[in-house]
Amino acid sequence: MLKRNFAFVFLLAVLAFGGVAVVRADIFGAVRGIVHDPQHRPIAGAKVVLASATSSYSLTTQSNQNGEFTFNPVPLGDYKVTVTVSGFETASETLTVASASAPILHFMMNIATVNQTATVTGSAESASVQTVTPMTIVDRADIAETPGADRSNSLAMITDYVPAAYVTHDMLHIRGGHQVDWLIDGVPIPNTNIATNLGPVIDPKDIDYLEVQRGSYDADYGDRTYGIFNIVPRNGFESNSEGELVTTFGNWYQTNDQLNFGSHTERFAYYASVNGNRSNYGLQTPIGQVFHDAENGGGAFVSLIFNADPKNQLRLAASLRQDYYQIPYDPDAADAENQSYNTSQLRDADRETDGYIAFTWVHTFNSKLLLTVSPFYHYNKANYIGSQNDFPAITNADQKANYGGVQAAVHVSVAKNDLEIGMYGFEQNQNNFFNNVFTDGTPNPSITYSTAAVTGGVWEQFISDKFKPTSCLTLIGGLRESHFNSPASAAEPAIEPAVVENATDPRVGVAVRIPRLNWVFHAFYGDFYQAPPLLTATGPLLGIANGQDATFGPLHGERDEEHQFGVTIPVRRWSLDADTFQTRAANWLDHNNIGESNLFWPITWEGALIQTWEITVRSPRLWNRGQFHLAYANQIAQARGPITGGLICGNPPAEDCPVLVPDTYSPVDHDQRDTLDAGFNATLPWHSYVATNVYYGSGFTNGDPEPGTQYPGNYLPGHTTVDLSLGKDFGEKYSVSVTGLNVANLRVLLDNSLTYGGFHFNDPRQIYVEFRYHFHY
Repeated sequence: MLKRNFAFVFLLAVLAFGGVAVVRADIFGAVRGIVHDPQHRPIAGAKVVLASATSSYSLTTQSNQNGEFTFNPVPLGDYKVTVTVSGFETASETLTVASASAPILHFMMNIATVNQTATVTGSAESASVQTVTPMTIVDRADIAETPGADRSNSLAMITDYVPAAYVTHDMLHIRGGHQVDWLIDGVPIPNTNIATNLGPVIDPKDIDYLEVQRGSYDADYGDRTYGIFNIVPRNGFESNSEGELVTTFGNWYQTNDQLNFGSHTERFAYYASVNGNRSNYGLQTPIGQVFHDAENGGGAFVSLIFNADPKNQLRLAASLRQDYYQIPYDPDAADAENQSYNTSQLRDADRETDGYIAFTWVHTFNSKLLLTVSPFYHYNKANYIGSQNDFPAITNADQKANYGGVQAAVHVSVAKNDLEIGMYGFEQNQNNFFNNVFTDGTPNPSITYSTAAVTGGVWEQFISDKFKPTSCLTLIGGLRESHFNSPASAAEPAIEPAVVENATDPRVGVAVRIPRLNWVFHAFYGDFYQAPPLLTATGPLLGIANGQDATFGPLHGERDEEHQFGVTIPVRRWSLDADTFQTRAANWLDHNNIGESNLFWPITWEGALIQTWEITVRSPRLWNRGQFHLAYANQIAQARGPITGGLICGNPPAEDCPVLVPDTYSPVDHDQRDTLDAGFNATLPWHSYVATNVYYGSGFTNGDPEPGTQYPGNYLPGHTTVDLSLGKDFGEKYSVSVTGLNVANLRVLLDNSLTYGGFHFNDPRQIYVEFRYHFHY
């Protein structure tokens, strides 16, 4: 019934709004403007060119009788708008277009003097009044220069620029939570299997722009409350039959390599790449030394754009990659770490395969209506491989998931309202295999393995509106309906019972610009529903849990309530964003391991409370040489029991249950009160550059605070690391850089959360040389 409703609402939207103005698509914004003379009289027929700052992509139009012009859709990125008209000086402005934005530019054309022309250059206001969502935009140049950010397994493009974002126990945490959405070309790549994947979604070298949205989303965005990573991949418009070879060599026998090439015509652009990487250091280690920690991976990526005609654009992005990780261990059984979690006789590994294809059709019916339709497919496999010599048990797990779905929306404008109506959904097929053989003398059951398969899905419909009564005020409202359906497991319905859930999530916000001062204040309130994983446990795993006074319960979706208040302050082209938010969650999705196992299993807490103050600062190009960035957060992430789903204690719970948790709010394992990243990327003489980033963390929650021990307090020690890169171009073809990560080699116990590999120390010093060769073909 709900799927039929989606089709009905979508068709109704197309018919009802056939005569109203276009707004945007998923990775698109719009650029509007007015051209007038010094007496503020409109100028018709002015030539207006919108040109990308990083490629040859451009659009051209003319102002109408009212002096107005519009470009849409406009992909996310940096642009320069130039206006020329006979008898007037040329005028231009630079701006950044974010998704969901529609900046309005004003060009006052000065009368040209005889035989003389001039260029009047300004910049669009950096403080947008059209959104309440805190955003961070990182471009290809940032990724190339930021120390370590362009490596295949790196998340520095996020952690160095986004407040309250860090990696601990080999997982990205942002805004106090785990679940995030990755969007490629604006199309979500769904993955409901929390904590089963360590591999990257995309090689950072394939990214043109990364837009990080941090909560407070419009209703047209999904429900991964903690972060949305909207990727605009490289597409070939920046190249003209050009390619690049990138290769690195460094300590830990590491290398990270890529070959890419791309080109374009007026209507078609292509970009493709292949990459490979390996290192003897992969995952965070349980002690300061590195044992059994090699990793390797490889993949391919392709992006195609075809402008069939002025009204139709087709976009395709596809990726396939595989990654392999050895699970590190502590070889000394007498070490203190092994008294809590003995990894000394585990020689395990993890192998992952991931592939997706996302297609988008953008159709402009006329200047007043835009439609986007985006079907997608995602395949994901995580295979945990136990060694035949493991003690006390050999554990193997294989999880496969197939996702197929579609996203579609109509984007319209009615008077002073920007309206979007659409739907999003996918069907998921999940297959799990689990095998466990005890090697410590514990009797094994007659059948040590089991399999389970289930099909479920998420289908959502939404309506979102932005009402702009004045140029200084935007009111945002929307509604998102979600339906989740997971039938009982065909193999073991008693373990995986059917779960059917529905949610209706309202979202409202306001953004106000203070005239003259130009500060923008914004506030938001909204509800979110996050669908759960389809499968938790299978037979032998249930037996292991029962042997430890635990069991498995069905998982239900997380429900979040967020409110946020913030301000954006532009000062002489500097931009400062400050906000405070609170997220209150029910059925908060987390993960835990069972026994001496390196496997994560999803769990849900009864509730969570996350409260944060955060600040980002971004400078213009200082002294025409460098750019400064800063991200700071003060955060409290707490949760309370009991555990309501996944691996849970019995009823009544036994005192030695491995997942016994307090029923009052207490810090979660990744709670870190203060985090700070500050960096500076500078252009030096002789075609060289230097980039640095300083990271400070006040210390994560101490999982074992005992008096008289090395770490008796509630938090582990604070830590500061420094990363540094130095590079130089040799002509147009060659460039070389040297990068040092954690150059002081400061090693500290990062967390003792007993997940992959037991305890975790921060990354050791890594030094590598990168060579780039640019060529034409």
